[in-house]
Amino acid sequence: MAGHSKWANIQHRKGRQDAKKAKFFTKAAKDIILAAKAGGGNPEDNSTLRLAIQKAKAVNLPKDKIENAIKKGTGEIAGGDINEVVYEGYAPGGVAVLIEAATDNKNRTVAEIRHTLGKHGGNMGEAGSVSWMFNKKGVLTFSKEKFDEEQLMEVGLEAGAEDIIDDGDVFSVHCEPSDYMPVQQAFDDAEMAYEESELSQVPENMVPVDKETGAKVIKLIDAIEENEDVQNVYVNADFPDDLLDEMAD
Repeated sequence: MAGHSKWANIQHRKGRQDAKKAKFFTKAAKDIILAAKAGGGNPEDNSTLRLAIQKAKAVNLPKDKIENAIKKGTGEIAGGDINEVVYEGYAPGGVAVLIEAATDNKNRTVAEIRHTLGKHGGNMGEAGSVSWMFNKKGVLTFSKEKFDEEQLMEVGLEAGAEDIIDDGDVFSVHCEPSDYMPVQQAFDDAEMAYEESELSQVPENMVPVDKETGAKVIKLIDAIEENEDVQNVYVNADFPDDLLDEMAD
């Protein structure tokens, strides 16, 4: 697991810098549409929608756009004809890549992603080729400067967290997706502020890469994320610290 949270935090910092870009609004709106489509438009009864709305507010998606996205998902207004698709493949160095997309045209999206993977030294895999290497988890990260492991265990484990991982300059609290909202709420109630909180695909095992290969993998991730249909990209690369430190600067 070494390096997973550090890379995730760097991605989030990049995301915050770009948070006003249309890409982040589009991603947030699509998450809401998919959540409402799958579980209805009432966030009180739909925890996935509740989380999607929370994330949308974090990137300052306007209230009217949130409401419209819910209506698109429930079919009250047009525009909800998108579907969630997962693509699997490999990056340079044998690194596994898991790509979550939301698209109204699967043929277009798969062609674009296959092209991007090939252009950057990767390749598309068959369904199931890498997904078994990842587990969906709720992940909350906490600064070591603010909290120690014992404090996190006291609140997290009682609320349903399954593991607390020492990951560089942060602790990562992991839980099953079904326990994610209660665990997050427990830390909110305890006024213990997390750096990041999300549902994520966590690699079971990491693949070490050198600095040169790691830079190629990151370039590939950036290229995939530029696709307007892509929601999330996950890799199992264990990036060297010197590369991550450069990324963080």
